[in-house]
Amino acid sequence: MHAASQRQATRVTDFIWLSEGMSNSYLVVTSAGRVVINTGLGFEALVHKGNFDAVDRGPIRYILLTQAHVDHVGGVEVFRQPGTEIVAQDNNRICQDDDARIHPFRAAHSAPFFPRTVGKAEKNRHVQARPRPTLTFTDHHEFDLGGMRFELIATPGGETIDSMCVWLPQYRTAFVGNVFSALFGHFPNLVTLRGDRYRFALPFIESVNRVLALEPELLLTGHFAPIRGADLIRSELTRVRDAVQYVHDATVQGMNDGKDVFTLMREIELPPHLEVGQGYGCVSWSVRAIWEGYAGWFHQRSTTELYPSLPNDVYPDIVELAGGAAAVAQRAQQRLAAGAPVAAIHLAEMALAAEPRSRPALEAYLAAHQRLLDERGGINFWETGWLRYQIERTRQTLAGVGAELPSA
Repeated sequence: MHAASQRQATRVTDFIWLSEGMSNSYLVVTSAGRVVINTGLGFEALVHKGNFDAVDRGPIRYILLTQAHVDHVGGVEVFRQPGTEIVAQDNNRICQDDDARIHPFRAAHSAPFFPRTVGKAEKNRHVQARPRPTLTFTDHHEFDLGGMRFELIATPGGETIDSMCVWLPQYRTAFVGNVFSALFGHFPNLVTLRGDRYRFALPFIESVNRVLALEPELLLTGHFAPIRGADLIRSELTRVRDAVQYVHDATVQGMNDGKDVFTLMREIELPPHLEVGQGYGCVSWSVRAIWEGYAGWFHQRSTTELYPSLPNDVYPDIVELAGGAAAVAQRAQQRLAAGAPVAAIHLAEMALAAEPRSRPALEAYLAAHQRLLDERGGINFWETGWLRYQIERTRQTLAGVGAELPSA
């Protein structure tokens, strides 16, 4: 996922063209005019439009928005022409209003993962559209243009509750945006580290079933290349659907059996026949999302959950009792040497709560994150991004302490 920079659109079929960016934008050319599906971030839209105008300069009759995220709707004003119909599912406005309401929070929490894109987007906020659709629908909407039938189908189990699929029945082609999350064939992202509402397992399963029922032969997603072949699409979507059902059911069973959420996060794994990638979504994180989606944030583990007090508030007391930050940092290094980097991070955070510029604690913190990156980097996009962000921040802090950095 990267900001749009390609110099020309990619031909998908005789009448469909793709321009890649932070999310994909598509052009459908008909004899009666053009249809644009998603428009990218505002600052990307001129690139997308230039790519599409090089293919065809017919009037833009429709802009179809498969979801309300800013990287789908941001370029609407660049593409809009007099008479252009902007179509979205009914909940589009609710989702856009969410984005607008907590924009500073989302920008700040997205920056560790997309620093360059967020930086550029913030500098170009004046070109970012927050469009109001001219036509919305609840469950299903159809129209014809130039002899081509477009069917719009609500899939509210996707990344947003306004997600929709654009279906071209004559060509067995489905534009699905991020209904299945950002990586096709991988476990969906039921909770985002960048900050968004929970996505729910059962609506996701229902949305997958809606697309499966279409029996598409070509799937055009929000990111990366087209997926071709009815058998491949069917088998991958079926496995992802069944994997989510398995995790959902195992979590609910564990809740009813009296197991705590952290036990279930450790225990629940996909069986071999349902193994899917976890490059974007993560099974253990989804277990917690499912749990809290049903039960909320109070896990009944401690009275302290009810009050605005963090465990960190007593870390300095523990560090003092343990003999100081250096002693706790030394134990963090021991736990790291024993193969427990997460435990080492806990201990280093205790030491740093007492002495924020403790070099031994910072070194332990850095080394533990580096160990996790070495062991797990590249498995999951979000985990990898966060580990790299923490490593860089800690290196900068260490540099400010004024001593030589430890070797990587």
